[in-house]
Amino acid sequence: MTDNSIPLNNNILLAEDDNDMRRFLAKALQNAGFSVASYDNGLSAYNRLREEPFQLLLTDIVMPEMDGIELARRATELDPDIKVMFITGFAAVALNPDNNAPRQAKILSKPFHLKDLVNEVQRLLAA
Repeated sequence: MTDNSIPLNNNILLAEDDNDMRRFLAKALQNAGFSVASYDNGLSAYNRLREEPFQLLLTDIVMPEMDGIELARRATELDPDIKVMFITGFAAVALNPDNNAPRQAKILSKPFHLKDLVNEVQRLLAA
């Protein structure tokens, strides 16, 4: 495996309540060679995490049923090795130390270019 290749375990769980954004992000990541399971709310995403390990949780923060911060907190309780990236228009919310978001989580602020998303995901998974 060369340094630039995508790891074999490249499962990404995507939680984003905006349907168009979710489809757009999933397609971009799949085109980059990742396996993506996507959900439109945090609770459904959490239920999937309980069934199967994922390498990365890519989640919006503001969602119905369970927000992305609670989802990330629960995901890291299930699997301390899961990597977390928040995609949000509300970076200050994610950065607030009082919200108990996982400390090592990466934040990508909307709007962002798909190339930047793919690069950040690759960098996070390679770390």
